[in-house]
Amino acid sequence: MAQQQQRYSLNKNKYLLPYELDRLEKILDDFIESEPRNCQALLRALKTGARAQEILNLKKSSLNPYEESILIHGLKGSNDREIPIPSLLFKKLTQYAETVPDETLFPITYNRLRQIWEHYRPIPKKLHALRHTFAIQLYKKTKDIRLVQVALGHRNVMNTMIYADYVYSQTELRKLIL
Repeated sequence: MAQQQQRYSLNKNKYLLPYELDRLEKILDDFIESEPRNCQALLRALKTGARAQEILNLKKSSLNPYEESILIHGLKGSNDREIPIPSLLFKKLTQYAETVPDETLFPITYNRLRQIWEHYRPIPKKLHALRHTFAIQLYKKTKDIRLVQVALGHRNVMNTMIYADYVYSQTELRKLIL
């Protein structure tokens, strides 16, 4: 008899809660001028939903100044996707890119990126929490699971359904209990 694969589920330890997100954004805003590489790397993860290695693979040529977007080359069998960035953040990113001597925007290792996250994070959660935070925010804003699927680069919508299931269950439980 084949074992049924256990479905991945979200909980509050796997994404940033609103007050944690506010705190992180304040920290990054405070340090973006003095420590642009570190803050830009974390902001890219938070504002694009890209995986850590996808952030590290970003090149100057990934930036599209006409659309103010970033092309993220998917990993783990996921699709490439182009994610729009708010104008002010895109401008700061391009200013940072001009200071980088290499083609690679963030010429650091995965372990260094993880250390940077541990230094800035408002609460002890994994770096991957930024991807989950992006997805939950996008789904709450749009209620469009297909859009979240495209933004995350998932090939199969079933991988994306965890966000709809989680947001729905939390919203409905709040309605019924509170």
